Amino acid sequence: MKIFNSSHALILATTIFLVFIVSLRAQDRPQDFVAAHNRARAEVGVGPLRWDETVAAYARNYANQRKGDCALQHSSGPYGENLAWSSGSMSGVAAVKMWVDEQADYDYDSNTCAWDKICGHYTQVVWRNTERVGCAKVRCNNGQTFITCNYDPPGNWVGEWPY
Repeated sequence: MKIFNSSHALILATTIFLVFIVSLRAQDRPQDFVAAHNRARAEVGVGPLRWDETVAAYARNYANQRKGDCALQHSSGPYGENLAWSSGSMSGVAAVKMWVDEQADYDYDSNTCAWDKICGHYTQVVWRNTERVGCAKVRCNNGQTFITCNYDPPGNWVGEWPY
């Protein structure tokens, strides 16, 4: 009795492929970006962000401008902004995790970052007055990845604590 035939193998291979692709893409959806941000915000007792399509449209427009060079250059627009770059692929959730990982170098009591470290991406993620976020990811012409998240209202005001 033959239990496993070639059609079963094809169905199994297709299912594995689809699960793999869907799980990769699932980390770039608006709800994935928002959930990653809100986990970090909940850790410090800050209210959740919500996805804003106007802010997201701004992020998409800017990300598309970077497709030609993938340069980590800020847009200097009206929103707070975090940027991420990868020489290969990177998910939106991985970008947010990279920014949140800066928490290890942030000292809340003095509202400063450890010597020669960067913490401003983290503090923007958890900025207490920020209410809306919009993010975008593009695959650049050179195969690299560019991700931007924009925040409204922006944070990181000198002399103010994030939370």
